[in-house]
Amino acid sequence: KPCLEPHTSRPSSHCGGFFMTKPSTPFVSLTQIPHFSAEMAEVVGVDSHLPALPVERLVPDALRAHFADPPPWSSPIHEPPFNSKPPAPASVLLGIVMREQPTVLLTQRTAHLSNHSGQIAFPGGRQDDQDADAVAAALREAEEEVGLHHRHVSVLGQLPLYVTGTGFKVTPVVALIDPEMQLQANPDKVAEVFEVPLLFLMNPAHHRWHRYEFEGVTREWLSMPYQDGEQLRFVWGATAGMLRNFYRR
Repeated sequence: KPCLEPHTSRPSSHCGGFFMTKPSTPFVSLTQIPHFSAEMAEVVGVDSHLPALPVERLVPDALRAHFADPPPWSSPIHEPPFNSKPPAPASVLLGIVMREQPTVLLTQRTAHLSNHSGQIAFPGGRQDDQDADAVAAALREAEEEVGLHHRHVSVLGQLPLYVTGTGFKVTPVVALIDPEMQLQANPDKVAEVFEVPLLFLMNPAHHRWHRYEFEGVTREWLSMPYQDGEQLRFVWGATAGMLRNFYRR
């Protein structure tokens, strides 16, 4: 069930992820729609009425204490499924780089990938049979994609599963990353590696709701666009939804 504002069909400002009306025709994902641009979709709301997380809650010691005894979770967020296939397990690394002003490590996926091509994402991917657990999968994928060695990573905990419409049930693994890390992007998977300030992402004044209608189906989703010098980092979709869950956590 989507988490809605009272007496409306709009996703609640306390929720992350996607919302859509029930389709009367076979479902088409947003990225399959001809000439679709997430950046150009209508903005229907900005959550500037919600409080930003204070900086003292985002420093390493506070994050360690929080994940050592996390509060109970309610209303997990998921995207509407695109088909009837059971979702495949996957993991991502929500890595917080311990700079003087903490940042989140993100990637720009290459344009030729079959899922979420060209989009901004956390390092991560499908869990393999040899992975001991979700954490092992996230660490392996981060090393394969961006060259992040596990010795530079201190795992704090996990967010609830995030089920994507493209058929994955994703475990976001939250970790602290040593800023002395050495990174090398895998050109087969990653076009670019970059960081966005954690304070920016944890301020709902930067959380925008978009709406798009196609063939009678209306979707709404979150974005968190960040102007990085001359380049716009358009964080949206599942990545924005998981960051919103981190904010709610």
